[in-house]
Amino acid sequence: MTFLERTTDPRRLRHWEGTLEADYIYTSGLAGERFFTALRDDGRILASRCDACDLAYLPPRLFCERCFAELAAYDDVPATGRVEAVTVAHADRSGRPLPEPEAWALVSFRGIHGGLLHRLLVPAGKARAGLAVRPRIRPRAMRTGTIADIEGFEPA
Repeated sequence: MTFLERTTDPRRLRHWEGTLEADYIYTSGLAGERFFTALRDDGRILASRCDACDLAYLPPRLFCERCFAELAAYDDVPATGRVEAVTVAHADRSGRPLPEPEAWALVSFRGIHGGLLHRLLVPAGKARAGLAVRPRIRPRAMRTGTIADIEGFEPA
């Protein structure tokens, strides 16, 4: 069947004979490399900035989504952010129950388009939108250049 043909039998769409490889490599790209290097080496969180549109982006990007200009400028994000949304996890990535529920949040920063999704370092029952937070960065000797260099966000 091609994409232009229709089927009225939904069972034909739910079965695939054989195996399907799902291996892939995800790279952070040039903007991500700069972000993770600054996080690892300096404990700084960077946003890319478009001078033409006066927009800053987190996570950083190479091109402005509004005007498509190349983004070469990077700025530190403000020291504190704000929780925009919260969810509570009761199981880990493998589906095993956690000893205590963990709060996860989307954190935004004033004047920056986007934000970071990360662990919220408060008891799950106290997690709420609107909470002012700041990142807790791992000690320099423990940093590896990944998002895990941010332990999480704690109340500011």
